[in-house]
Amino acid sequence: MDTSFIIIIFLIGFIGSFISGMVGIGGSIIKYPMLLYIPSMLGIAAFTSHEVAGISAVQVIFATIAGVWAYKSSGYLNMRLIIYMGSAILIGSLLGGYGSEFLTETQIDFVYAILATIAVVMMFLPKKEVPFNPGDTLDFNGPLAAALAFITGAAAGIVGAAGAFILVPIMLVVLKIPTRVTIATSLAVTFISSIGTTIGKVVTDQVLYGPAAIMIVASLIAAPIGAKVGQKMNVKILQWILALLILGTSLKIWVEIFF
Repeated sequence: MDTSFIIIIFLIGFIGSFISGMVGIGGSIIKYPMLLYIPSMLGIAAFTSHEVAGISAVQVIFATIAGVWAYKSSGYLNMRLIIYMGSAILIGSLLGGYGSEFLTETQIDFVYAILATIAVVMMFLPKKEVPFNPGDTLDFNGPLAAALAFITGAAAGIVGAAGAFILVPIMLVVLKIPTRVTIATSLAVTFISSIGTTIGKVVTDQVLYGPAAIMIVASLIAAPIGAKVGQKMNVKILQWILALLILGTSLKIWVEIFF
């Protein structure tokens, strides 16, 4: 690996992880297209969709655990919600990560585009902010939360994501979880999801460990910084940042698939 390769991969990891920590996602929604297109455009590497998914899977573990650590004393991590959604998403992501070996490059991109499009639609649906203070009891439908987490994990596992970019709108719109609880708790759930996804990718030999290691270092630096910034930002601004990021990514992937 030459210096330019290391710098570009590090910057992709840093920018993606900063944003992921800020808005409460694992970062694959941002880093998947960046890894797929930027190195190729600059002529330093040409990753396949399988390789990008493998790199993303490993990196998300460290991006999310760093973000969770930043939220550990915030009072917004809900253990009951983490148990319901985390156990279901672990099984789903393991199946998706392993099963992705049998899909083509275009099929993986197609799954990614569908997930991103669903997330965009859900983010723009009207929703009422639920009042919440640290220490309050959180009411939600446990079986529904688990079922949605399993489906999300299976689909996200295919593209090497932890699924936060679809989990966040599900938690906000369907389960009606308060925004700050969603941001913090989704990081914990996606950390669990990333474990299952990574196991599936490693077992099927879809991981490039050199680029993954560079992305991990970038994540450990950038994700906690992003999380601290996110805790101080207006809730509506955080929601719009996430929605616009997902919208831009989904449009780009659809254009690539059809044109």
